[in-house]
Amino acid sequence: MRPVSAPFDDLDRKIVTALMANARTSFAEIGAAIGLSATAVKRRVDRLRETGVITGFKATVEPAALGWRTEAYVEVYCEGAAPPRRLAEVVRNHPEITAAMTVTGGADALLHVRARDVGHFEEVLERIRVEPFIRKTISFMVLSHLLPESPEAGANQPAPEPGA
Repeated sequence: MRPVSAPFDDLDRKIVTALMANARTSFAEIGAAIGLSATAVKRRVDRLRETGVITGFKATVEPAALGWRTEAYVEVYCEGAAPPRRLAEVVRNHPEITAAMTVTGGADALLHVRARDVGHFEEVLERIRVEPFIRKTISFMVLSHLLPESPEAGANQPAPEPGA
């Protein structure tokens, strides 16, 4: 993550809030709402992107429409102290892992995994478990999203084809 080097004022906060609610909101619409011209909003958005405050724009899609019908969180327990860099290398090799983070507590990492079905999830779990430094995993299947509008409830890539 790049450090924010430019000031982040109330107008920037309003712009970011508007884009987080709907990234397709036009600069003119945002400007009208906060009292700036579309050009001024664009300059600020460009600066926010350059400084790393805004990291990207994505469409979030209903997971089932993309072939993801099973979802779980997986706690990963490592032998010894597995460096986060090594964990990051491993999770990047699995397109089914949509988020991964190191955590406090008993587990070393927490993975958000999507799969086509339970069988596919089991395959993913076995691929994760073969890593030599992974001691054990504990999985929690998602039954429903209590906050369906949260980013975690949507998907941003299609499920891989079986056998891919």
